[in-house]
Amino acid sequence: MICNLCPRNCNVDRSVSLGVCKTDNIIVSRVARHNWEEPCISGQKGSGTIFFAGCNLHCRFCQNYDISVNPHGAEVTYRRLADIMLYLQDTGVANINLVTPTHFSDKICQALSIVKQRLNIPVVYNTSSYEKVEALQKLDGLVDVYLPDLKFCSKTVSRRLANAADYFAVATAAIGEMRRQQPCEAFDEQGYIKRGMIVRHLVLPSYVEDSKLILDWIADFDKNLYISLMSQYFVARLDGDCPELNRKLFKHEYENIKNYFYNLGLTHGYFQDIESAAKDYLPSFDESEIGRVLKTVPHVFTESAVERN
Repeated sequence: MICNLCPRNCNVDRSVSLGVCKTDNIIVSRVARHNWEEPCISGQKGSGTIFFAGCNLHCRFCQNYDISVNPHGAEVTYRRLADIMLYLQDTGVANINLVTPTHFSDKICQALSIVKQRLNIPVVYNTSSYEKVEALQKLDGLVDVYLPDLKFCSKTVSRRLANAADYFAVATAAIGEMRRQQPCEAFDEQGYIKRGMIVRHLVLPSYVEDSKLILDWIADFDKNLYISLMSQYFVARLDGDCPELNRKLFKHEYENIKNYFYNLGLTHGYFQDIESAAKDYLPSFDESEIGRVLKTVPHVFTESAVERN
């Protein structure tokens, strides 16, 4: 089937010729409890993350470069993905966190359609926001919490850093659809988010003015929006074409943006310590580990190899 699922509009049959995301069937690179998300997502229980391989955006500074640009992991069907969600729920995590899901959103819809009624924890859709509105509409009623990035405003910046001059127009339309589906936030008695949306923005070195434009838009869009203002940028790899990215964020740059946030009258914010900019916070994407985990995932919606034989 010809794929134009995302704004790249590759117009290819992914089973024959791969598009920008470099994937066809679902590839899962990590299934694990993750403790480094926002407090209302990870808390003490941790977030039940499913990291998908491949990506339709390819930011030059990607911190998950290992799996986004050179996809690897375990290939699974949508039914096996549903099994994985039930498995994570049984580990006691606070939610099911789908990380970089855009290029598999159609298959994720299929998985959620069969498993959602058996989930008693929220489903989090953790996305770059480079999404088509019509693809997101199919998730309506299946996703409880949207966790979108709003990465760039300027066409020049988004073209330079992600080869996507249309990023801001696409992402803001996508966030508008997410807000339509989840118009307000709700938290449980322990402070975990049950439904709603949190918009993330990673402050990049040398791009403070673009960050201010992002906050300007958010303030006009919804001043009650929860915002995660991140300082965790580190140099994942040296970039000869974008030397401005070859350093950590200066503390004064991040403080500048925090002050701008408050001056706009925004109030719901999560902030990071500048010390969070370290590779120590990155998860491991070991292929042997994902293989080991999947062997322990019960077959609920799929038959086991023994049953098939």
